[in-house]
Amino acid sequence: MSGLMLKKRRRPELNLLPLIDVLVMLVFFAFVTMQFRSMTTMNLTLPKVETAGKSEIKDSLTISLTKEGGVEVNGRVASFEVLEQLAQEIGRVSKDITVVIRSDENTPLRYVTQAMDTCRKQGLNKIRLQSR
Repeated sequence: MSGLMLKKRRRPELNLLPLIDVLVMLVFFAFVTMQFRSMTTMNLTLPKVETAGKSEIKDSLTISLTKEGGVEVNGRVASFEVLEQLAQEIGRVSKDITVVIRSDENTPLRYVTQAMDTCRKQGLNKIRLQSR
């Protein structure tokens, strides 16, 4: 047995470079063949919320918006300029006051987002949307 040499087995190697090359080509192919379409808007009628909470919120600022853009703050007729002044005054006093926004179901989204943006600029971030 002295004349026989024992050969050591080499561990099998997994060549990762060809695998990475193939994956890069697949990703490149996917991007080249992908179709980019512009998003289209849908005309939606939002449903009423069946599971809306019935809890009353104390120490809140209630903003009501009509579909024509009319604004009421805590039941008093106002405008977006008056809302901004009130939000600024309330924001100086406390940032923890909850803002409840009530709007008609046909109110354009721009009025709702304008009211939300006005409140957020003053640090009033606890905003709730009231539903029926």
